[in-house]
Amino acid sequence: MNQLAATRAGAGRSVFQTILHTSVANLLIMVLSTLTSIVTARLFGVEGKGMFSAILFWPTLLAGLVSFGLPTSLIYNMKIHAGKAAEYIRAGFMFQVPVSVLVGTIAWIGLPVWLGNYPDDVIRTAQWYTILTLPMLLAVNLLTALTQSMDKFVLYNGLRLYVPLSNLLGLLVLWAIGKLSLHGAALIFFGTSLMVIFWALYRLRHELSFNWLRRFSDRIVLGTLFGYGGRVFGVELLGTLYSQCDKLIILTLLTPRDFGLYTVVYTLSRVFNVVQTAISNVIFPKVTGLSQDKIIASVGRAFRLSFLLMTIAVIPGMLIGHYLLGLLYGEQFLEAGTAFYLLSLECIIGGGSWILASSFNAMGRPGLVAMRQAIALAITVGLFFILTPLYGLNGIAIALLLGAVIRILITIAAMRIVFKVRILGILYDKSDLRFLYEHLSRRMQT
Repeated sequence: MNQLAATRAGAGRSVFQTILHTSVANLLIMVLSTLTSIVTARLFGVEGKGMFSAILFWPTLLAGLVSFGLPTSLIYNMKIHAGKAAEYIRAGFMFQVPVSVLVGTIAWIGLPVWLGNYPDDVIRTAQWYTILTLPMLLAVNLLTALTQSMDKFVLYNGLRLYVPLSNLLGLLVLWAIGKLSLHGAALIFFGTSLMVIFWALYRLRHELSFNWLRRFSDRIVLGTLFGYGGRVFGVELLGTLYSQCDKLIILTLLTPRDFGLYTVVYTLSRVFNVVQTAISNVIFPKVTGLSQDKIIASVGRAFRLSFLLMTIAVIPGMLIGHYLLGLLYGEQFLEAGTAFYLLSLECIIGGGSWILASSFNAMGRPGLVAMRQAIALAITVGLFFILTPLYGLNGIAIALLLGAVIRILITIAAMRIVFKVRILGILYDKSDLRFLYEHLSRRMQT
């Protein structure tokens, strides 16, 4: 009995430490992304910042639209069917090759229409950047899923950290030699990402050392990989649309200047999601395969503690953020200060809802999350078209905030109905602070 308790305590410490390390990595990534945003905003100006953001936007959007749930399915199936890991890895990577070619071709044809308000040279740069970067982003998504499923969180964090670090260093080098331009910056982002992928592949060379070209003889592997992927893809597709539709609306209804303002305040507001994003990334692979009670207990505690800590931090954080907005980016960006406040609140509420949603994915019930996303997306998009013409960027931010509130309310209601969890139990547990204190004390002693 004592040995069992010690094993559980060790597992709890492992999860806590992994979340702590991933939170630190997320903070560093956020700092690097903010510094990169500052550099591009200062050197390109508001309108140039908007054009550069438009170039970078499309591969990210398209990679989310055509992931087909494979990264999440890879994590789930490698946890459930550990003995067939190589087959799952091979199927996931091989499937993305024709997808990259097809979607890249569509993007090349469509971008002149999608970026109709932008200069021709920006459109051509966006075309080349999209078709070259899209397969890399799809590969990165699968590589990060692979490291998560193998509990290689040091490599997982390194893979995510070195890309923005290399991007920032590359931009500074271009600036130092006087060659910084929209086209040169896009080339740097492509080249540095490619180098990080090669580094990750080298680190995973033993796990990936199998015959990639042999025929797939195990239909069960394909069925379970694409079966779960198809079920979770609805969630991820709606999540991608939800997280990117604001930018699509700005590209459609507003100007490059508005896009430049929005990308700056959006990036700065994401600092409040550091801890919650780390928890979402860690908790799903850690609890998948456990009993329902353990999943609910772990996810609920992670939600409550992160929400409490980030709520305490949000007010002073927003005041500091508004000051930094003018100091670091320039006075011209202060006109988006109200949108920054609204997006900061949306970030915390939305991050908390994703943590709770991981309980449904971990128990093989992603359809419930898809339903939640569909409802929230429909309402948010409707609000976009109503509020954006009236209030501009602030209308976008208000719509996102209301959408985040709707998502978290639906998630809590679904947990009450499906898992029979008391709503008060989701929102409050008096043992949470003692749990946090004990783990922090143990961490400080080691």
